[in-house]
Amino acid sequence: MNFLKKLFAPVDMTVGKPWEDILIFTVPMLLGNIAQQLYNAVDSVVVGNYVGDNALAAVGSAGPIINLLIVLFIGISVGASIMVSQYFGARNREALSMTIGSCITLTAIAGIVMTVVGLIVVRPLLVILNTPTSILDWSTSYLQIILLGSVGLAYYNILSGILRGLGDSISALVYLLVASGLNIVLDLLFVIYFDMGVNGVAWATILAQAVSAILCFLRLSKMKDLFELKPSHLKMSKTHVMNIVRLGVPSGVTQAIMSMAMLIVQSLTNSFGEQFIAANVIVMRVDGFAMLPNFSFGTTMTTYAGQNIGAGDQERVVKGSRQGLLLGVGTSAIITLAILIFGKHLMAIFTPTEELVELSMNMMRILAAGYIAMAVTQCLSGVMRGAGDTMTPMWISIVSTILIRVPLAYGMVWMTRSEQFPQGRRECIFISLLISWVLGALITSIFYKRGKWKGKAVK
Repeated sequence: MNFLKKLFAPVDMTVGKPWEDILIFTVPMLLGNIAQQLYNAVDSVVVGNYVGDNALAAVGSAGPIINLLIVLFIGISVGASIMVSQYFGARNREALSMTIGSCITLTAIAGIVMTVVGLIVVRPLLVILNTPTSILDWSTSYLQIILLGSVGLAYYNILSGILRGLGDSISALVYLLVASGLNIVLDLLFVIYFDMGVNGVAWATILAQAVSAILCFLRLSKMKDLFELKPSHLKMSKTHVMNIVRLGVPSGVTQAIMSMAMLIVQSLTNSFGEQFIAANVIVMRVDGFAMLPNFSFGTTMTTYAGQNIGAGDQERVVKGSRQGLLLGVGTSAIITLAILIFGKHLMAIFTPTEELVELSMNMMRILAAGYIAMAVTQCLSGVMRGAGDTMTPMWISIVSTILIRVPLAYGMVWMTRSEQFPQGRRECIFISLLISWVLGALITSIFYKRGKWKGKAVK
């Protein structure tokens, strides 16, 4: 019992060896992120093997639109996590309670807005993106069902962000494992036995997400030793909401920019036909898993920096940043090697079509080395966000995606047009992504070393 109590207790990252705190916090969160990624991966595996390659393309083409529509929740989650971690480090119980209560109310409002707006715009967006007519109806219905369950998705993202800010990455892991197991069972049940097709995997996803959100809320309601959650705390405090918005909006904008870039490039991807769309889906599914350590270390560094900034120990922040960066880069190097060796076997999980597997693997080889660069970007950006500087990572994202990636993708495809490739070389889409990752890491390193992020703590 004592071991379990300690395991589920919030991690105080202001004491102990930095690399140990970082690793202990990252591992369960990484496993949790893997479980979350299984939502989309299992959907793709099930529809790709039991419905067909066009169904796989339909589910994948909906991804960038979903990412664009949930940016509001991502912003709230990041802002909440930063404030919670800094107030936790400062041992400010009342401010912590007001922040969490404000987040819960703000999420309910944001969830309703996103559902209503999303249901109206999804089909026109898919048409604008040149989605092939053969998969348009499937993509539309999949997105509409996902949007109906968006409140569950919203609350999981926000509440798990709060838990991470409190140093609890274990609970979110356990709840996601439960929800992922449920998602797999429901996917197979709805698609194979009830023959619900693409709609079946959408219903399975939103039901599983609702379960994980409920479990997170129950966990938070039991953490009364750290904060209170009275009705008065659910009234949105102007000061705390403004801080959440100030810290979270740049991260939401960052995600929106990345999603917009994906949408713009998705239109280019769609022009190469259903097979390349399906290959892109497979690559992005594998990419989703390959990128998880980077995102996990980045989130850990946000919590680590936030708690130690709140405690007023900047020297420990810098020391932990170096150690966290080494851990992140080392992990990404191992993953890159694994992708190059075993990638083809991973691709084959999603489709039995050999030509599609080979095409996907060729694209994945282009991206592989970029994961090391992304480790640098995520770790150092995480430190800056945790310190309260969310604007710098936002501007870096704008430069690397809008000013570098998108023009490169279209420009390189246009320049490689020939009699053999009248629409241009499709691999240019992935080469442009690799270049943007590498340049983004370089720019992030420069701004981190300048050190202006050190004076951005929440007041």
